[in-house]
This record gives sequence, C-alpha cells and structure tokens, in this order.
Amino acid sequence: MPTEDKELSPVRKQLAKEAFIHYLFSKKREAMLDQEKKQEVITGFRRHESDTGSATVQVALLTWRIQQLTDHLRQNQKDHSSRRGLLRMVSRRRKLLDYLNRTDPLSYRDLIGRLSLRK
Repeated sequence: MPTEDKELSPVRKQLAKEAFIHYLFSKKREAMLDQEKKQEVITGFRRHESDTGSATVQVALLTWRIQQLTDHLRQNQKDHSSRRGLLRMVSRRRKLLDYLNRTDPLSYRDLIGRLSLRK
C-alpha cells in the first residue's frame, strides 16, 4: 500500500494544480464578464458620451450590484459582512435617488421606471 500512495502523489499534485488553474481562469473570466456588464449598464444609462458618474449611472450600477449581492446572499445566508455591504449599497442608492428626485424629478421617474424599482 505505501507504494501506491507515492505513485498517486504526483497525480494528486497535478490534479490540484489543474483545479487551481481552472479556478483562477474562471475568476478572471467572471471579472471580465463583470467589467463588460458594467460597461453595458453605463452605456445604457449615461446622459452623454463621456458620462460615467452621474447620479443616474451610479443608481443603475448600484442596482445591478445589489441584485448580484442579493443572489449571493440567497445561497450564503450566514455571510454577514456581505449583508452589511448590501445594506450600505441600498442606503447609498436611496440617497442618490432622493437627490435625483429633488434636482430632476422627470429623470427620477424615468429611472425608477427603467430599473423597475418601487415607488
């Protein structure tokens, strides 16, 4: 039996290495998809060509991240640090929506409709 363990050791090392490489590439691909989705959200809600930080774009990005984090928390119910981050994002979005409602009520109503948010 001890000889079998020595023979399996390089195989196990190779499998572990391949699994780790797969893990790294999948995380990298997820990050690339997130960047692509972020750009898609920005282009969908920007007011002009170089707009990346207006209140409407920020609210749209926060809504997208809130949806992602909500899905994550459905699977990981004990992840309290992510829940805290979610609450901060919801609060930030609420403040931005209040600001938008005060300064430009028409775009506020349009944004609420496009994002399917209650109110």
